[in-house]
Amino acid sequence: MSKRALYIGLFVLLGLLVQFLLHAVVEIFYIKLLLSDFETYGLGLSFNTWFAIHHILTVALLIMGVAVGYQQGRYWWKRLYGKVYGKGR
Repeated sequence: MSKRALYIGLFVLLGLLVQFLLHAVVEIFYIKLLLSDFETYGLGLSFNTWFAIHHILTVALLIMGVAVGYQQGRYWWKRLYGKVYGKGR
């Protein structure tokens, strides 16, 4: 495995970790609101609808975490090592 692939792979891992933490913080906050007053904070949606929204946003955040991690890995590889390793490939 090349250094570049490892570097970008670790950025993808970082993107996954950051999206996981962001997802957890948002979910903990909003679940507390839903449990305290579902009628107000449920926005007229059923529990099953909120569960579906959870699944959709989980997949969307996962894809975004991987995409942003990959993009940032490529960006910072070129920025830091582009001149050393021949324009960042």
